[in-house]
Amino acid sequence: MPGFGFENVQRNNFLVSKGYPVPKATSTGTTIVGCRFDGGVVIAADTRATEGDIVADKNCEKLHRICPSIWCAGAGTAADCEMVTQLMSSTLELHAMSTGRKPRVVTCLTLLKQHLFKYQGHVGAYLIVAGVDPTGPRLFSIHAHGSTDVGYYLSLGSGSMAAMAVLESNWKPTLTKDEAMALCSEAIEAGIWNDLGSGSNVDMCVMETDKPAVLHRNYKTPNVRVMKERSYKYARGTTAILKEKSKAVVSTVAYDIFEETIIKDEDTMEVDS
Repeated sequence: MPGFGFENVQRNNFLVSKGYPVPKATSTGTTIVGCRFDGGVVIAADTRATEGDIVADKNCEKLHRICPSIWCAGAGTAADCEMVTQLMSSTLELHAMSTGRKPRVVTCLTLLKQHLFKYQGHVGAYLIVAGVDPTGPRLFSIHAHGSTDVGYYLSLGSGSMAAMAVLESNWKPTLTKDEAMALCSEAIEAGIWNDLGSGSNVDMCVMETDKPAVLHRNYKTPNVRVMKERSYKYARGTTAILKEKSKAVVSTVAYDIFEETIIKDEDTMEVDS
């Protein structure tokens, strides 16, 4: 299976020793969270895609479908998250057809961490994998180097610290579905307001036991502009004029055009004569 080539490592080290600077990595920004509740699990993400200090897309999709009962939220490089999740989706479908049973979340976790560990972090995909299977609701996180974590609530991305503050403050073991959805939405909004790389809207996916997953696209739109409470247009003359000065300006463009026309007419007359 083709992948990254590392045959230029020695060459790159030689160039660095000669004073050539190493290319800088483009910073990325995202806030993604996941939260378990009694009978299911919720994942959510913001919708801002950044390219360094440029907002490339205000309403991108960061929630990826692996299979009907397993979804994941992606942070990091958008193309890497998209391609890795598509690969896992097809691999799990083939696995389900081979075994004759529904895929499990831990199987998706194992395949993802083996794939990412193989590339030693060069595939920039940071994922929160969630879903329901015969063992119940499951929630995992996977870093680009292949390390994994399991918990009742998780957050990743540049806005993860702000989101985790909300999760740790308000999570409780007896959460209902509505409370879990409100908690995840509040955590994503904390990332939106406190992290420059996160912004725009809140996407959410709810997975419950024995029910199809429900994707809530643009579940909340906290950045929509509202009508201003008053008009800030001022009538002419509101600002006092302290001093007035005028200066005559003479344009020579018309004279130059007129003079050029006369010269052309004289040349024409000479030719006619």
